[in-house]
Amino acid sequence: MRLTILGGRLSPTREPLSVRARWAVALAAFAGLLFDGVELGLMPVASLSVTRSLLGPSYTESRGADWFAWLTAALMLGAAIGGIALGALGDRVGRVRALGVSVLFYSVFAGLGAFVTELPQLLFLRFLVGLGVGGVWPNAVALTQESWPASSRTMVAGLMGCAINTGVLGLSQVARVRPITADAWRWVFGLCAAPALLGVLVLVFLPESPRWLTERGTLRRPGAPLRKLFQPPLLRLTMIGILLGSIPLVGAWAASKWMVPWADSIGGTARAGYKATVQGWWALGAAIGSLVGSHFAGRFGRRRSYFAISLGATALTCGLFTLTRPLAPEFLAVVFFQGFVATLFFGWLPLYLPELFPTSVRATGSGIAYNVGRFATAVGVFAAGALSSLLGGDIARVGAIAGLVYSLGMIVIWWAPETTSAAIDAD
Repeated sequence: MRLTILGGRLSPTREPLSVRARWAVALAAFAGLLFDGVELGLMPVASLSVTRSLLGPSYTESRGADWFAWLTAALMLGAAIGGIALGALGDRVGRVRALGVSVLFYSVFAGLGAFVTELPQLLFLRFLVGLGVGGVWPNAVALTQESWPASSRTMVAGLMGCAINTGVLGLSQVARVRPITADAWRWVFGLCAAPALLGVLVLVFLPESPRWLTERGTLRRPGAPLRKLFQPPLLRLTMIGILLGSIPLVGAWAASKWMVPWADSIGGTARAGYKATVQGWWALGAAIGSLVGSHFAGRFGRRRSYFAISLGATALTCGLFTLTRPLAPEFLAVVFFQGFVATLFFGWLPLYLPELFPTSVRATGSGIAYNVGRFATAVGVFAAGALSSLLGGDIARVGAIAGLVYSLGMIVIWWAPETTSAAIDAD
């Protein structure tokens, strides 16, 4: 640590992290987001088996679809609240503390899912899991972007973007080897408790963001991050960030995620592992897409790349649900490419959102921009579930209609400012 004169007084300026410390930060953040992905991928691949088990003779396809929507919406609602609250915590007490608490939250409450005896119990636990799921993203992204030099941030943003979908992919491969069925599903919730060890290691060993430490040293009393974000001059940036974060999330959960229960309803009876195969192909495309998304944004510019991704995601999602179907020879290939294109967003967002906000509100701003979309997602999932009931359980029509939400990105992006990686160092 050295002292510099800031604002007329001596203030601490932290030295950059060593290469080893930067990699420890990147690996811990990657792992936290990877297990985030496991939680996000759990209900699409397990929900129908869980509901068949817990509902018993009263189970129907319609009720299974309803509970998939409710369990997903509960997770999204929790993630929206957790992302905002724990993002704000990261700006107040540090990225590392908030990250460790978030990982512990989703691990402990996910593990308790192994002991539920009724679906309302699981619904409540998925909400609590969501609190931790939402808190990881803003703190992991802010911590890594502030700990690495500008020349490496595109690469790091790509790693953060692909981490979640790598978790989804890993879960799908586990489920292929050990299928999740109505007679055997509790084991997967027990497995989801394992990341609690990561949460403890983060709290005890991980170094804090040097930029956050410097910022804390220059402020006599930190302001309220939420208040700053919803007042000029940051209000406009906050609203733009919310819209840009909401569109891919609503598209993913109100449209794309229906492909797995759709595959389960058509192919699951004859092939118990088919749903995991579908999720695996989607997650493989998604992991690659979210890794490439930040490089795409760096090469072609933030605004043009977001426009192109929105166009491609609209076409592929609507085409998936209207031009093919599960068990068709081309279905898995279309699933892969839809996963690749629609998740380019999730490599783009970890690069762009931290650039949009100053250090003092970066975790809160990124958390709000990314996680308010989950409030919209919860509404979108409920709406998709209601639409499913209205259409007699026709999941394909639900997915095609909901997929049109991606087209909004082609309009919203032109109100967003163009940014670069230098924005983080300039604030």
